[in-house]
Amino acid sequence: MNTLKEITRADILPFDDYASSRRERKKALMAVKKDRRMEVGPHATFYFENYETMWNQVHEMLYIERGGENQISDELAAYNPLIPQGRELVATVMFEIGDPDRRAKVLSTLGGVEETISITVGGARILGIAETDVDRTKADGKASSVQFLHFAFTDVQITEFRAEDTEVSVSFGHQSYAHTAGMPPAVRTALARDFD
Repeated sequence: MNTLKEITRADILPFDDYASSRRERKKALMAVKKDRRMEVGPHATFYFENYETMWNQVHEMLYIERGGENQISDELAAYNPLIPQGRELVATVMFEIGDPDRRAKVLSTLGGVEETISITVGGARILGIAETDVDRTKADGKASSVQFLHFAFTDVQITEFRAEDTEVSVSFGHQSYAHTAGMPPAVRTALARDFD
């Protein structure tokens, strides 16, 4: 499947056009995102990104921050790297803990967690590669509540991922957060479209 892999300046709607259609677009995106998310363990949610989710994110940032033309290139530089390039899955991983004190306490035990996240496809483990734009673990050992990861697949792994009888799971191997979840069928179906 050939999917779009880059948002260009030509893809950006005029501010007023986006503003007038924003409510409908957000509603439509919720349906898309429903099959692109999964929880792993008590605190982490994976949001698997694609062109559509990032196109909407860019437009939301432009809408909220109202930086106009000067802001566009920065948003494209920030979000284009999170669009899968045909042989990978890309996920935003969020540790979602409502209470700020509890969140800080949990994150303080998760230093380096971004190096332990993997997808297993039919027994083959694909280790996530974290975005390197900023350090996701601080010097004091506290992990960021948001992680951005790329999972590079081989052709064989893509074929196996698409096969219904192959087991697919998502895992954390961190000593303070060792959790695994099977990938739901609806999520697999949606993510299979991210591959060429």
